This record gives sequence, C-alpha cells and structure tokens, in this order.
Amino acid sequence: MTEILRKKISESAAARWTVLALVSFTMLTGYIVSDVMAPLKTMLEQQLGWDSTDYGVFTSGYGWFNIFLLMLIFGGMILDKKGARFTGILSVGLMIGGTLLKYWAISTDFGGATTTFCIGSWQLFSLKSQVLYATLGFAVFGVGVEMVGITANKIVVKWFRGRSLALALGLNVGAGRIGTAIAMFGSLPFARAMGHPSAPLTVCLAMFCIGLLTFLVFCVMDRRNDRETASETGVDSEREAEEEFKFSDILRIARIRAFWYITVLCVLFYSAVFPFLKYATELMIQKFHVAPEFAGSIPALLPFGNILLTPLFGSIYDRKGRGATIMLIGSALLVIVHVLFSVPTLTSSWLAVVLILVLGAAFSLVPSAMWPSVPKIVPYRMLGTSYSMIFWIQNWGLSFVPMLIGYVLDRYCVTGTVMIDGVESTSYDYTLPMMIFAGFGVLSIVFALLLRREDARKGYGLELPNIEK
Repeated sequence: MTEILRKKISESAAARWTVLALVSFTMLTGYIVSDVMAPLKTMLEQQLGWDSTDYGVFTSGYGWFNIFLLMLIFGGMILDKKGARFTGILSVGLMIGGTLLKYWAISTDFGGATTTFCIGSWQLFSLKSQVLYATLGFAVFGVGVEMVGITANKIVVKWFRGRSLALALGLNVGAGRIGTAIAMFGSLPFARAMGHPSAPLTVCLAMFCIGLLTFLVFCVMDRRNDRETASETGVDSEREAEEEFKFSDILRIARIRAFWYITVLCVLFYSAVFPFLKYATELMIQKFHVAPEFAGSIPALLPFGNILLTPLFGSIYDRKGRGATIMLIGSALLVIVHVLFSVPTLTSSWLAVVLILVLGAAFSLVPSAMWPSVPKIVPYRMLGTSYSMIFWIQNWGLSFVPMLIGYVLDRYCVTGTVMIDGVESTSYDYTLPMMIFAGFGVLSIVFALLLRREDARKGYGLELPNIEK
C-alpha cells in the first residue's frame, strides 16, 4: 500500500494488482450464488417436492430478464455511458435483492400452491408457486451477476492494457471459479447440516455485503486514477466514455464477422460446461455411485483446476500468442470428455475424477484466450457493449440448456427409482444428456476454426502476444 500512495496510481503495479483483487472478490461472491443450488437438486426434490423439470425451469431463470428484457444489453450501455463504478454498485445491489427473493421463496412453505398463466381461456402453463418465486429471484440475481462480469472485464482491460492482460483476465476468471468451487464443495454438506436447502443462501448474503465493501474500495482507487489522468491529459476516462459512446455502435459491432464467431463459440462452449455442472452432482451419485456427501467434491475439482490453469494459459497467450489455437484445443478436449461421460459402461469413480480434471483444462484454455481476444476485435470505447452482447447471447444457452436437459431427463431418461440417503428418488440414465453436451462441443470446434480463418484474413492479431514490446 505504501507504493500505491507514493507513486502515481496508474504507474503502480501494486495498485493494478490490488484493483484486480478487489474486483475479483466481488465476482467470486456472485459466482458462489450462481452455483450454490447446483449440488442440492436431489435435496430440493426430497424436501420440497420438485422434479427435474422444476429444477430445469429454476436454473433457466438465471437468464430470463437478461434475455427477454434485454437487461444485459442495457447493462452494457449503462457501463459504456456511466462507467464501471456506477455499474458495479448497481450490479451488486441487484445481486443482493435477487438472492433475498430466492431465499424467501425456498425457505417458505407454499403448501403446494401453483400459479397458472393464461391468455383468456387458454392455459399457457402451470408452475409451482415456490418454483416461480425462486426463479424470479434467480432472474434478478442473474441481471446483477452478468453486469458484474462485463464490468469486471472492462475494468481489467482498462488497468492492464499493454501489460499482462490475459493473465489478469485469467486471474479474474479464476476468482469466479473459486466461487463455483466453494459452492460445489460446501453447499450440500452445509445444507444437510442445517437441515434445509435454503441455508447456504444466508452465508451468501453475508458475503455479498463484504463484496460490496471491496468494490467501494476499488471505486476510491479508480476515481483517483481518473483524476490523475485528467490532470495530465485533460481527459476524464469516465466522462470520455459517456461522450463518445453512440447507440449506432451496436450496429458497428454487429457487422464484425469475427465478433459473431467468438460469440457463438462462447455460447456453445459455456452451454456444455455450466449447465453440466448443474446436474454433475446427481450424475456422480447415480452413474458413478459416489456417496451423496462427497458427490459435490468431484465437480468442484473443475473450478479448482481453473484457478491454476486459466492464469497459466493466459500468461502463455500474453507472451507467446496463439489465442485462436488455444480456443480450438479447449473445444476438442470438451468433446472428448462428454463423449466418455456418455458411455454407459464407464462407471468408475476414478474415471469421473480424471474426466472432470480434463474438462477443467478445457475450461481453462478457452476463456483464457477468448476474453482477451475481444479487445483485439472491438474498439475499447465499445467494449462494455460488446461484452454485454456476448453475455446476452451466452445467457440463451445458460437459460435454455438446463431446461432442455431437465425435460430430456424426465421425458426420456427415467429408469426407475433409487434409494439415496434412505429416501426413494428417481433414477436417471445420463447417456443422452451427455451426448447433447458433446454436440455443443463439436459445434464449438467448427466456430473456433472459423475464427482462426477470419483472424488470418483480417489480421486481428489473435495469434500474436498481448504484451507490447
């Protein structure tokens, strides 16, 4: 901290890494809540009477407002118009509000009530009231956490341009994966100890308060950096963004072919990872016969691997380049993992551990190269909007793929019943869902190849190092 105070903050390496730590911790708290209910699918079914379709609807709620109300697109516009400090505080507030609503819904006994949606005499669908309100809470939270994601990315680009950008973005991603690991590893044991699936959310709310405080500390440092920049150049970066951004920039971004290749690659790849994690704990119990108290520990190895590997691969991209190639390798590994998960005769728990570790490597390769590549394709002043467009399209996958998997499980994969912790539960064959995930991986390979070809044609520099000499 002494170096930060003595030197100009923009020239201080300690200040840059402090900013990264502060913002990344806020991201970490958000990712805990994103995945905190994933290990509790069986518990939700046993205690609250949910089925796989209810669970699929609930997990799909993450993107409802982001997709249908275009909240992610508006979030990117707000970020480019109002700056990172305002957008970050707004985002954390939305995360807290959404989590409170979700906690209230899951902890409240609705007595089996249902809510029916009709147009005139035509009934659209009926949903358990508890599932509906929990899903709405998750939807509000989803707006906040996705806005935090694009805000954190733009902050890192602002503070690390021309330096170790991919490493910094990799560490930021790694912090989010720590949040996922905490959720996957600790959620089920804590909920079992407390006796109710809503219990982990109380801890998450406390962590959000700490995350808000760390972001406020960042705001102080960022404001000082802008004052120093303004005194030297006469330009305030926050005001500059507000003056330069135009709504027509969305059309300019949409005309960039490489932007669409990297966006589609993103949604396909992430749709084969995050929705998989929502069902991975049950997969470990039912296919690999792992005890329920340890089942969440195996999927938790994936984000733990990300913590180490994503910064490593990001550092390689910074120094050696080959960003498009890294994304291609990661997509190929994704296919291999899900194809092996789909083979019915492969049921050894040690194999599940190996496959999760390989999936973790794939999940480190692609994001470590993908997010630092976007600033090479899109101008900085449009970066918030471009990230929000990518996240918006990604949310289609994150919302509807879990719903698809839940429907497929209930419709095509029920094999009978199984005893879990002395309670009779539905037994599922996960072969078809794993093949669906593998199909997303195959398509991600196609778009990685298209992106690599477009980079060769247009010279974006995706295969070149990020560190400027």
